[in-house]
Amino acid sequence: MKKSETDNIEKAIEIAAPLERVWKAVTDYREFGQWFHVNLESEFAVGERTAGQVSHPGFEHVRMEVITTAIEPMTYFAFQWHPHAVNTDVDYTHEPLTLVEFRFRSNGNGTSLQIIESGFDALPPGRRDEAFRMNEKGWEGQIKNIARHVATHE
Repeated sequence: MKKSETDNIEKAIEIAAPLERVWKAVTDYREFGQWFHVNLESEFAVGERTAGQVSHPGFEHVRMEVITTAIEPMTYFAFQWHPHAVNTDVDYTHEPLTLVEFRFRSNGNGTSLQIIESGFDALPPGRRDEAFRMNEKGWEGQIKNIARHVATHE
């Protein structure tokens, strides 16, 4: 089945830093928290939940939770979560999760990083469009945050 244009978000960036450095910025829970603006409480581990309070201005009321689905050193990292789950009056646990994938590749001058979030078409119709729109905007900023974080935290 072909996915629709609203099922996944794809972002890519070339970062002028070694693959090992970019990998650590994304997969170390403390560093992830710095650029993503969330105070994660534990390491990423396959099959395990990692959670923490969001520190991004305007979203401090949100508790983020992800389930790590894959860690393939220096190439691939993935987790699932409830996208744009920001309304504390809503129980999102009955909704499907989206999959967030980070793909890493050394490019000779640094690192190519691709982020793909997929699974929006499975969300309830009343939430699908807003979650997609907000996460599209969010990943646009976050991919720049990763590059800025790597450049300033060598």
